[in-house]
Amino acid sequence: MQGTVDGFSYGAVTPLVAYLMACLGGALGLRCTTRALLVTHSWRPAWLALGAAAIGSGIWTMHFVAMMGFAIKETPIHYDKPITYASLGLAIVMVGVGIFIVGYRGATGTALFTGGTITGLGVASMHYLGMAGVHFHGRFTYNTLTVAASVVIAVVAATAALWAAGRVRGFLWSVGASLVMGFAVSGMHYMGMAALRVHLDGPSHATGGAPEPSVLAPMLIGPLAFLLLAAVVVVFDPLMVMGRPVRRIAEHKPGVPAAVASHLDRRPALHNERQPEHHGSRTR
Repeated sequence: MQGTVDGFSYGAVTPLVAYLMACLGGALGLRCTTRALLVTHSWRPAWLALGAAAIGSGIWTMHFVAMMGFAIKETPIHYDKPITYASLGLAIVMVGVGIFIVGYRGATGTALFTGGTITGLGVASMHYLGMAGVHFHGRFTYNTLTVAASVVIAVVAATAALWAAGRVRGFLWSVGASLVMGFAVSGMHYMGMAALRVHLDGPSHATGGAPEPSVLAPMLIGPLAFLLLAAVVVVFDPLMVMGRPVRRIAEHKPGVPAAVASHLDRRPALHNERQPEHHGSRTR
């Protein structure tokens, strides 16, 4: 028996809020990755880990905010909490692997391709593992070509985002990159949902429909609180909080753009090095 799916039970509210969550996670993650390329070696892993957790939490929150509007009209749906939280952990780990590759190898060439591919696969894996946690009186099947298209969207979006993190420095450019990333992540989600087919095991005696917000809302509290905390950390740099110098000489290490490093290295020299004195011969 074929089930009837409604992905927009609350109208445009859930897609819009989901998009904003994806943009927030993307913006924080990209900002953390950008800062990781400019701080000293000891602080780099912390910024990269924070960026991975922010992006992973953002896309996971986006997914389940969008799922608040998902309904099967013939049967109620429930969520398996262990699988649901496992999808969050998977997203953070795989995004983290991709970000660390770019953070230490640079946002170019093979490193960018590898990091973007792993990060994109992490986004897609989170989506489909999260869908595996949806229980109802039946089963899901997927259109293979549409699933493949959703994975390609995730990989391309992740690669573009990591490239932007390594290259983009201006605030407006960073905002633009996060908006594009949010659009791509949301597009990947709804492309994956378009691949979905619902097969019911038989008529259900319970009333179908979208789950009550109280079902998913408690699971979203933790990731949302983390995103807010990450936003505070990004605004108030830990180096400043601990009293460290704001301007530090960048190390010549993989991942730091040479132009940025040389620029930072030259700035102190303008103030600290004395200019040689020129003694010209006098004419009498």
